[in-house]
Amino acid sequence: MACGVSLNARSARAATKPNLLVFLPDELRADLITGSARGSVLAPHLQRLASQSVLFERAYVTQPICTPSRSTLLAGMWPHQIHCTDNKDVLPLGVACLPEMLRDDAYRTGYFGKWHLGDEFSPQRGFQEWISIEDSFKRARRSRRTPGKSDYTQFLLSNGYKPDMHNGKYFSIDFPSTLPFELSKPKFLETKACDFLERHRHQPFVLFVAFFEPHPPYNGPFNDEHPLDAVRLDSTADNIFGEDMPLRYRLWQEFFRNQNPTAEHYRQTKQRYLGLIAEIDRSIGAILDKLDELDLSDHTIIALTSDHGDMMSGHGLLGKQLMFEQSASVPYLVRVPETSPSRVSQQVSHVDFVPTMLDLLGKPPHRQCVGQSRANLIRGEIAAPGLVFLEWSPGKNDVVLTRSAFASRRQIQNCLLESTRAVVSPDGWKLCLRDKDKCELYNLRDDSDERHNLYYTDEYPDVTARLTAKIHNWQRRVGDSVKV
Repeated sequence: MACGVSLNARSARAATKPNLLVFLPDELRADLITGSARGSVLAPHLQRLASQSVLFERAYVTQPICTPSRSTLLAGMWPHQIHCTDNKDVLPLGVACLPEMLRDDAYRTGYFGKWHLGDEFSPQRGFQEWISIEDSFKRARRSRRTPGKSDYTQFLLSNGYKPDMHNGKYFSIDFPSTLPFELSKPKFLETKACDFLERHRHQPFVLFVAFFEPHPPYNGPFNDEHPLDAVRLDSTADNIFGEDMPLRYRLWQEFFRNQNPTAEHYRQTKQRYLGLIAEIDRSIGAILDKLDELDLSDHTIIALTSDHGDMMSGHGLLGKQLMFEQSASVPYLVRVPETSPSRVSQQVSHVDFVPTMLDLLGKPPHRQCVGQSRANLIRGEIAAPGLVFLEWSPGKNDVVLTRSAFASRRQIQNCLLESTRAVVSPDGWKLCLRDKDKCELYNLRDDSDERHNLYYTDEYPDVTARLTAKIHNWQRRVGDSVKV
């Protein structure tokens, strides 16, 4: 009888254990998904998912750049604790990731997409199935990247495409962005994810779908999806930093203004950025439809977040690496079966992501995790608001910041070595302390655009002293030796 009706539908889906599906786009801004600008992007599937979910309106990364942030999302620790503080680092062996913390052999686990924590090609860290889309990996901490052929590269080769780098050996980072949607990375991941769901519909699963987009290059098949005259820049796009701002930030502003001399240049970039969001929206929609088709939606927890945001014209900047809200805050939504949609105004940190997912899956907290579960907020319970901490560590090779109209080469080299430790308080204060550059203090309630650095005004000594003590106490608690 069809193998006992597929072993009684795999023992009634292993006694109704919930599934977990995590969407992890790269460089997705919060306001475009869950904030005030969500109506400006054509992303109906993301908007539908958001309308069905619990939305964290103020979610922060631990460090606004790929590898450090991803290390927290997968391992539940601060980047400095596991020595993943810049993009050249590798997640150390012996550090457990979410699937390993489950300790449940009933689950089928998969990681599809951008990894950026080491070897891109091999199933690892408790993930049994693996689909790679990047053509390099890091074998040892601070080693040079070693080229390889990802599953996506093999897909392009099978479709007759010739690599455009290193005498026809490898595809450049730009090449996939020139292809039609049917050959894009999002569509490739969509196909693989839907196949995974089909094959494992009768057993509990954990699946990460980690899109590369809307990470640069800001280019893709839907560049013209949004009319250019409808694209709106941030209100601070024309803001010019003064000498009270960190030199590293002033250097970035100078660089991007040289690259984009007019507002039209910024609008064109944002138009293409919005097109990349529309691109991943189509694939996310197809995966959600597959869940419905397989009757899995009522058994599946869905989470969506990003490893950092993108300035995307804020203060005349692009990209991440900064403590501004556009860079350090991210969309974070969780859809849980039989849980009513809601919005959570309380600020939360990515350091709590792993313990929260474990809690929602009915698993105990893992000793490695330094954060705490926020499942109570998802369930509609009330909890006392807390502080959110962020960090920045030097290491990324900013080769473009080599000369400036207002800084010497030595000053540039010094500020690129700066470390930052920051705190955001429930009452809207944000303090950024630095060891080799200017500090910042903002009142986010009165100055949500972070136009006015209050640190050097001497108007709020009590606030500065109180939050400085909070940062130093946190550093002692988490073993952080940086002197700020």
